[in-house]
Amino acid sequence: MGLTIRPRRLRANEQLRKMVRETRMDKSSLIYPMFLVEGENIKEEIPSMKGQSRYSVDRMGEKLEELAEAGVMAVMFFGIPGKKDEIGSVAYAQDGVVQRAFAKARRDFPQMYLIGDVCLCEYTSHGHCGVLCGQDVDNDRTLELLAKTAVSQAQAGADMVAPSDMMDGRVAAIRAALDREGYAHTPIMSYAAKFASAFYGPFRVAAESAPAFGDRKTYQMDFHNRREAIKEALLDVREGADIVMVKPAMAYGDLIREIRERVDIPVAAYSVSGEYAMVQAAASAGYIDSERVMCEMEASAYRAGADIYITYFAQELAGCIDRGMIG
Repeated sequence: MGLTIRPRRLRANEQLRKMVRETRMDKSSLIYPMFLVEGENIKEEIPSMKGQSRYSVDRMGEKLEELAEAGVMAVMFFGIPGKKDEIGSVAYAQDGVVQRAFAKARRDFPQMYLIGDVCLCEYTSHGHCGVLCGQDVDNDRTLELLAKTAVSQAQAGADMVAPSDMMDGRVAAIRAALDREGYAHTPIMSYAAKFASAFYGPFRVAAESAPAFGDRKTYQMDFHNRREAIKEALLDVREGADIVMVKPAMAYGDLIREIRERVDIPVAAYSVSGEYAMVQAAASAGYIDSERVMCEMEASAYRAGADIYITYFAQELAGCIDRGMIG
């Protein structure tokens, strides 16, 4: 044939393939999202997310121990309060479920890196991500409450806060409040490009956060839009974000890449509940190999440019990295 260039030469065996691998992953870049509920002695499986559970604060250590043993050392807490009101007051209460979880985890697992999701949707009686004015979310009134929530989490022991509400100006408001209260060194990971996605369905069951009316399309992004996603990420960087996130991950690799090329800070990708549930459902039916698929999904996010991967498969992926399936 007279072929000089033969790409297959570098695919000849597993050792060589790993040696020339372009995309590499490490357990240190994994974040596990965890649901905390009020009450005691609770570990309840989430029906919409097979294999995932909600934990009361007194039992969350069981999961944190498993994660630590697997080498996953970063978690993001989502709180499910015992009571809700119009302004989501438990989100920023000193004795809120997330605040108590941070305090306990800080004592019992000092090696863990603790991140707080900052939003009001789990805490409001109407399920929207801020204070209502009629049927709409009042952006500017909501900023004050988001800032209070972030500060309360930092006071309780959070290492990082992650605003997910998609209000305009929230990063600047949170940065100013953290700095004012003595938390200038607390980083912000902003959900910068968070789309109004059907992939969130299982999470809304898990977090009991479905809106009581309407939808979130006036603040979460239209999934048709590329330039707007870049604009949102650049705005958050200017306002003081230390990490920007693209959510969801699997169907948005193009935006992970575009944002990676335009910012000089780390980029996170959130592999959301719908992605997780689809893999579990298809695997349960015998249609796919869940381990191989979740590894491929993770690699695709990093290949697109993600530095951090938030996933319900974090523990399982850590095991796959140990076994050399990915990495």
